[in-house]
Amino acid sequence: MLSAADNDMLTRTGAGTPMGEYFRRHWLPIALSREMAAPDSPPIRIKIMSEDLVAFRDTRGQVGLLEPQCAHRGANLFFGRNEDCGLRCVYHGWKYDVAGRCVDMPNVPPDAGYHGQVSIKAYPTCEFADMVWAYLGPPGTAPAQPPQLECGVVPASHRYVSKRLVDCNWAHAMEGALDTAHFSFLHMPAPSVQSNVNPGAAADENRLRWLRNDPLPQFVVRDHDAGFVIGGSRRADDDQLYWRITQFMLPSHSLTPAAMPGETYFGYTWVPISDTACWIYVYGWNPDQPLTAAERATYEKGGYGQLAELGPGHVPVRNRGNDYLIDRDEQKHRSFTGVRGIAEQDQMAWESQGYIADRSRERLSPTDIGIVHFRRLMLDAARALRDGVAPAAAGRPQAYRLRAGGALESGKLSFEEMMQQRFGSTTGSVN
Repeated sequence: MLSAADNDMLTRTGAGTPMGEYFRRHWLPIALSREMAAPDSPPIRIKIMSEDLVAFRDTRGQVGLLEPQCAHRGANLFFGRNEDCGLRCVYHGWKYDVAGRCVDMPNVPPDAGYHGQVSIKAYPTCEFADMVWAYLGPPGTAPAQPPQLECGVVPASHRYVSKRLVDCNWAHAMEGALDTAHFSFLHMPAPSVQSNVNPGAAADENRLRWLRNDPLPQFVVRDHDAGFVIGGSRRADDDQLYWRITQFMLPSHSLTPAAMPGETYFGYTWVPISDTACWIYVYGWNPDQPLTAAERATYEKGGYGQLAELGPGHVPVRNRGNDYLIDRDEQKHRSFTGVRGIAEQDQMAWESQGYIADRSRERLSPTDIGIVHFRRLMLDAARALRDGVAPAAAGRPQAYRLRAGGALESGKLSFEEMMQQRFGSTTGSVN
């Protein structure tokens, strides 16, 4: 468990909070590139870590991220005209470029001394992996690159990127990705159902059986330059172990444990909207071959485990407001939860803990080792920054080029030997 004070530090990300300042020292995704697909397309509202902003793509294709209030009278620039390399306020026509400089003041005399001297807050942006990223930290401190996740260095034809709204605090949603012990329950068929259920990425019946039969996986955690890798092993057949390996990368990225060799890899990035809501960016990539049209169509419909079926505004169709459309007959006879979709089952579990989980009331078990490690790492990093130590991982973008997934190996191999056999690296790094 955590003390109430530590829980508060972990979960609060507004400006001036220790965790909020730590997040602001990293590049973070703020939108899908396709949300501002064309130059001079309509601006969009952005809320990140309780800060309201507006984003737009200018005539040259550059993305600006600005505070939304015009410096003249405070009208909201979300309603502005995106034209001629700037966002023009509809109230009196003041226009701002992507750097926040006011480049036109039609209602101000030409000889006024403040021509060219007015700016509003603007944050640097870049695009990577079909996402728009922003750096909200102090001027001059931005790392040269966003984290070089493998999904962003493969050709665009090899990846798929989406996002969805999560109706709770970022931290306990993030923790759900590090708690792979829950696969033995949350994503299982009903106990009376023995086969013909797919619990995850291309999972076969053996993997389902190993997950069901061993609800107490043994975990190993190893730190690396971007965060840590955690492996959970379950008893398989003969002397083999079924490993599920998860990556955590600071401050809020994770790679999923399902992919076996040759399958598509998946990852997540959580970005706080406020202290009680967040975005989860979900990306799949295949380093060896392009994704097919059929795969993309399946992903668009939320027809794969990591991706939810979405309605307007990237809100899951099955959500907190409709009890995830739980079907009690389905729960009794066919699935463990009665909720359709692995992503939706995960989200139900996260959101059911409350908008901000009270970690002072927990009773943790040995399978929560990854969660404990995550909390210590995040709290130590936030405290270090408060004491003047800049985040080292943010300056190591290449360290984020990692893989995670499943492996079936001899039980005689150590964790490091298994990782070397599966990924060619003891940490999962990709050359």
